[in-house]
Amino acid sequence: MASTKIDGPGGGGGGAGGGILTNGPRNGHEMAPLNTRARGDGTHGVTIVLTASQRNSLTSVDATGEPERAAWSGKMQFFLSIIGYSVGLGNIWRFPYLCQQNGGGAFLIPFMIMLILEGIPLFLIELGIGQRMRLGALGVWNTIHPWLGGIGISSCIVTLFVALYYNVIITWVFFYLFNSFRYPLPWSSCPVINGTAVEECTRSSETAYFWYRETLDAAPSMDEPGGLKWWIVLCLFLSWTIVFFIVMKGIQSSGKVVYFTSLFPYVVLTIFFIRGITLPGAGAGLMHMYTPKVEKLADPTVWLDAATQVFYSFGLAFGSLIAFGSYNTPKNNCVRDVLLVSVCNAITAIYASVVIFAILGFKATVNVEKCINTNKDILFHHNLLPSINVTDLEYESAMELVPKNETGWKLEECSLSHMLDNAAEGTGLAFIVFTQAIVELPGAPFWAVLFFTMLLSLGLGSQIGILEGMLCTLFDIDIIKRVKKQHVTAVVCVFCFLVGFIFCTGAGEYWLKMFDSFAGTIGLVVVALMEMISVVYIYGHKKFTEDIYQMTGYRPGPYWQWTWRYIGPFIMVCILISSIIFMVIKNPTYGAWSKELGAVVQTDYPNWVMAIALSMILAGVLPMPIVFLMRSFQCLKVDLDIHQGSIRRNETTTSTKVMMDDDDTMSPDMAPGEALATRFTIGDFDN
Repeated sequence: MASTKIDGPGGGGGGAGGGILTNGPRNGHEMAPLNTRARGDGTHGVTIVLTASQRNSLTSVDATGEPERAAWSGKMQFFLSIIGYSVGLGNIWRFPYLCQQNGGGAFLIPFMIMLILEGIPLFLIELGIGQRMRLGALGVWNTIHPWLGGIGISSCIVTLFVALYYNVIITWVFFYLFNSFRYPLPWSSCPVINGTAVEECTRSSETAYFWYRETLDAAPSMDEPGGLKWWIVLCLFLSWTIVFFIVMKGIQSSGKVVYFTSLFPYVVLTIFFIRGITLPGAGAGLMHMYTPKVEKLADPTVWLDAATQVFYSFGLAFGSLIAFGSYNTPKNNCVRDVLLVSVCNAITAIYASVVIFAILGFKATVNVEKCINTNKDILFHHNLLPSINVTDLEYESAMELVPKNETGWKLEECSLSHMLDNAAEGTGLAFIVFTQAIVELPGAPFWAVLFFTMLLSLGLGSQIGILEGMLCTLFDIDIIKRVKKQHVTAVVCVFCFLVGFIFCTGAGEYWLKMFDSFAGTIGLVVVALMEMISVVYIYGHKKFTEDIYQMTGYRPGPYWQWTWRYIGPFIMVCILISSIIFMVIKNPTYGAWSKELGAVVQTDYPNWVMAIALSMILAGVLPMPIVFLMRSFQCLKVDLDIHQGSIRRNETTTSTKVMMDDDDTMSPDMAPGEALATRFTIGDFDN
């Protein structure tokens, strides 16, 4: 009989006459063979993976992850990284549009309610569990239970899809930024050929023409994508090169950049705010946006939009918040961080919408004046006005004399509210609507450079967080952990750049909208729902509450317990079911640019594109049930993804079964995935 003492976290194996467990370097993972039968002597074996004693004190939390794990250089670096990641382009071009469409100021009511009931609780789960385990998304869920390892894989896959197209937006911003240094701005007027303005431009607008023709060289449909646009390819290469150098060393390199990417947008927003509120029409724009339409609150889609906006504005389920939390010290007050970032995120969204609609109010006022002048010219040519230089009262009187059924005169509706109702979202707001407003400002190139530098900062801040979450998940895999971080980052960036060629064709914007609609929607919601269920019901809400108390000194009360256990999962289920229903009932379409009409035409997705979309959804969801089934039935010969921290056994003999059963029993004060350092005696395995 041989006696063996386990002194460290290294693993080992058993022999015919006894067990030998050797110490080895701790790399965050141990390979646990699931089949140890084939040893040549016909006997059975046992593989044991043990970790050091933990959870006896608060400082023991640090032992769960890697001893040499990277850490933030200071509290400010962590806070700015979280802000830069959470406060992104959606705050600029998504939230103002939702406010406008969903009841103006009344939309703030469901937004704040969903923020409190959904966003903040899930935010704390991700940040807190990352800080507690000091692991990335894959390691966290493997440690809680090996069957949950698919959550980390799904999160990584969905994050990859989002990273692919998010960097394309940065690419377009670069193109516009470079063109902003030209005077006059290239989108300020229609190009002229042989003394005549291009017809496609006159049918649409100067900014729409520059976006669809000069920037994208848009194809008529996804079935006719056209070739690669070399200027977009070059800008995409520049984008991924910059992103690589920022994230190649993890937070050691990206942590320095966040001081610019997080703070600069606030400087620019403040400059635009001061300029915007002094412009004519700014007050009208703000009144139009924030005038509450309380009746809208009875519409369920308004509440769904609020819940969805909160979910995506925090960047939940990407694995990035888990990664950021894992770089914190064990005693960091993550509850305070969650509350501060949540308040900052909400205030930024409201502040940005004030700036945006002040500028859009100015643009609408200018457009109304142009519209009235155009109508005056038409009325003058039809002898309803003595001249075009008449008062507003004379103009309104002449408009009343126009025959009601007259359509050939092409008179336009010159209403300020009508102009503001046409405000767009997403790329349309940034590259078409807002650029038109910038043209009207004195010193337009200066404002264009400021605006697109701000978008660049916002985009890079979010992209850094997205990639950090994905790379942190990859480095939870033992094989990848042995490779230098710079090399893995380079491979990921090169891969994403090559796949990104699909966005560099004439159908690039159509592909981006497809990715945005399908790749990062259902998959993220499912991941978030599984995260909440895993922490609250498998890891245990009482144990997680105790973890928060040990780390922060604050014990989460009834608000946290109710939102974690009931309200949060219910909201997630509602978002998931409604997303699937809308996707099935509402035939998915995309806006294809028509050169002949000079306008966007809603077009059905081709069947082969919908097949790709369905494949992406399945790729983001299926790893969870697949890993669950394979690990529960032990279908793998060697499981490379199970993080050390639990005792695993297979094919034990009768003489060792009792001993292993005793060793598998965890102490009541141990977290799932932990094991006590053990001194024990292994008998003869041949018996």
